Amino acid sequence: MNRTQLKRSKILRMALVGSDSDGKTDTFLLEAIKITLVVALYWFVSITMVFLNNHLLDSNDLDAPLFVTAFQCLITVLLCWGMSVLSRSCPGAIDFPSVKFDHKISREVLPLSVVFIGMIAFNNLCLKNLGVAFYTVGRSLTTVFNVILSYVILKQTTSFYALLCCGVIIGGFWLGVDQEGAGGSLSWSGIMYGVLASVFVSLNAIYTQKVLPAVNHSIWKLSYYNNLNACFLFIPPILVFGEVPKLWHFSRLYDLSFWGMMTAGGVFGFAIGYVTGLQIKFTSPLTHNVSGTAKACAQTVLAVVYNASAKSGLWWTSNTMVLAGSFAYTWVKGREMNLAPAETQPKMKNEKNDSGV
Repeated sequence: MNRTQLKRSKILRMALVGSDSDGKTDTFLLEAIKITLVVALYWFVSITMVFLNNHLLDSNDLDAPLFVTAFQCLITVLLCWGMSVLSRSCPGAIDFPSVKFDHKISREVLPLSVVFIGMIAFNNLCLKNLGVAFYTVGRSLTTVFNVILSYVILKQTTSFYALLCCGVIIGGFWLGVDQEGAGGSLSWSGIMYGVLASVFVSLNAIYTQKVLPAVNHSIWKLSYYNNLNACFLFIPPILVFGEVPKLWHFSRLYDLSFWGMMTAGGVFGFAIGYVTGLQIKFTSPLTHNVSGTAKACAQTVLAVVYNASAKSGLWWTSNTMVLAGSFAYTWVKGREMNLAPAETQPKMKNEKNDSGV
């Protein structure tokens, strides 16, 4: 009897306590709490950023989406520079790479930066024209274009089951377009921007791998140079599309609350890079993609509730198809990676983008 009780006690202790390679012990409960907090932080930052950007872009007073996007790029550059300075001042407390400007690196990153500004500009234009509720469906073809462009550019083939998942996503996309049209709220320009955003997100994921060696595989350095180049690349289209006069005649140009909101948008844009990396570190790339899909579902529901919108059953079906297809694609790719030999396994790419997702 005593032996049985001891055995049960030992099993319980093993279930609750694990030891790492340094001999330190930690409970599964504590690990679960850490992961929950990290995932919750990712959801909070990502959803807040989308709603905040929608508020800034949907302003009736200021129709200058390119300027709003460029300003957020400037904030990211300043934050990267500030974090680099703090890292040198407090090396033990803050870990951030040095981001001293280098003309050669900036030129090497420039082609990717052109793709980058297309990605973030079309993301925000899609959000402005479609709103948060339909944004997930409007931008849902990213996975499909990942498959197409990976084959065209990298000659990578995709399995039948993954293609089947893409078919579900495409079906959900077209059903959603049909239902938005039936409801009288469809914006064809928003759909066009969403498709273009999906193309540029896919191109950005592919070409990032080619440019990373130029910045010693540092995502933060790449973010610094991308956003710095973007600040200058945005100037011509801002001038061409006449956003300077709109800004000059903007009634809240000297309103500190407006600039506070603009700065907050930039800060959240910078923060999403950090929390994305944090979520992948505490979970895995596969889990991160699953979390992103679940977050998109919650984001859609919140937008519908917040706007007190009435949506048809088929509209919800389209969203469900897109999210289910995305989740299934992530699961299929993760399973294929687990079955592949270790030496031939490709790195799992995060196929979502949080500059506006």
